[in-house]
Amino acid sequence: MIIIVCVDDNNGMLFHNRRQSRDIALYQHIMEVIKGKKLLMNDYSAKLFSEEQKEHIIVQNNFLEIASENDYCFVENTVVLDYQNNIQKIILYRWNRTYPADTYFQFPLDQNKWKLEKTTDIKGNSHDIITEEVYTNE
Repeated sequence: MIIIVCVDDNNGMLFHNRRQSRDIALYQHIMEVIKGKKLLMNDYSAKLFSEEQKEHIIVQNNFLEIASENDYCFVENTVVLDYQNNIQKIILYRWNRTYPADTYFQFPLDQNKWKLEKTTDIKGNSHDIITEEVYTNE
């Protein structure tokens, strides 16, 4: 599976079970990245996407359990460590800010098997620059 995650500068994801931030331009960009393929997520994340985008979205709370090898999965409030052997690619979006956080993206990207493939800056709507980092599993 290919997971998509949004984090702050400290890999923070949530604060008191609420997302740290959001950006409508980023969600449009994500839909361009998946190129018409399905994007799996839970109920919590589905609210971020427009009705037009939802034709490409599968909403199931056990989305990481049912995801296949090339499925895209948008992760906000789900721990991915239990599924790390099934992950081929990680697309990390950095807000380039530090927000209060109590839930972090805890994934061993520093292990030798993960390689930073590319970094791209994206112009957001509420964020001047959102950095996209794409990691592949060697």
